[in-house]
Amino acid sequence: MRRVSIVEVSPRDGLQGESTLLSTDVKVELIRRAIGCGIKRLEVTSFVHPKRVPAMADAEEVVRRLPRRDDVSYIGLVLNRKGLLRALDAGVDEIGMVVIATDSYNLRNQGVTTHEAAAEWLQIAKEAKAAGIRTSVTISAAFGCPYEGEVDASRVLEIADRVLAAEPDELAVADTIGAAVPAQVRDLIGALQEKVPGRGLRIHLHNTRNMGLANAQAAIDAGIAAIDASIGGIGGCPFAPAATGNIPTEDLLYLLDRSGVESGVSLEKAIETSNWLRDVLGHEVPALLPKAGIFPKVADEAPAARG
Repeated sequence: MRRVSIVEVSPRDGLQGESTLLSTDVKVELIRRAIGCGIKRLEVTSFVHPKRVPAMADAEEVVRRLPRRDDVSYIGLVLNRKGLLRALDAGVDEIGMVVIATDSYNLRNQGVTTHEAAAEWLQIAKEAKAAGIRTSVTISAAFGCPYEGEVDASRVLEIADRVLAAEPDELAVADTIGAAVPAQVRDLIGALQEKVPGRGLRIHLHNTRNMGLANAQAAIDAGIAAIDASIGGIGGCPFAPAATGNIPTEDLLYLLDRSGVESGVSLEKAIETSNWLRDVLGHEVPALLPKAGIFPKVADEAPAARG
């Protein structure tokens, strides 16, 4: 059976776009519940300036309170060396960094150009490796930029060559504004696989234009190793106009389960957690499985038709 790893991003990418700031206790409970679903890797927070992303102001406290398990890995997002030092002090298991494919977007998100962010990444990866921390780097806006429009695959492949010089444990690409279609995903993943033999390759998708799950299927068909998802489908970059939710973890799990792809994550428990998160946030979440139910279970439980 084919296996794909799910990286849960609701504690970071999911919550950073919410208008309601949740308490540290609630964030830790979300992470505990996600682990209870069977998720083994979670992006738990980002070490960024609290004025830029207020929802992540308690990054150190969140990490301090997390349950420590040998089979669970906590990822902290960093954007510069200062963030790296905070993440190392907090005790994350992995660090991830973002290099955005266009200068316009990278300047708005990180205050530096793409070239400068890539150079910063090389130094960050070196220090993280010296500290014994697993490293991953994401090329964001890999399929389109809200400020510059189309992003050519050759640009992404060029950036990939630069960031891979640091020999990260994992390379990821992100459809940050939900611009991609399956053919683009298939082609880019195929091209990147030639550059990362023996390394992990991961994709981060948004459902802004209702292409998220179709793109996930294209990535699976192309041989992706890991897919980011967010319980409830919440999330979106605050520096990208109209960059709405991530693909919902529970909707992705339904796709995987019905396609015979193993994830090790319980769909039933993910739906329970999604409903809990909806109540905590005080509004409906984009995910559809909590509303529609699991097929064929819903059919089995429906009243018998009268002939």
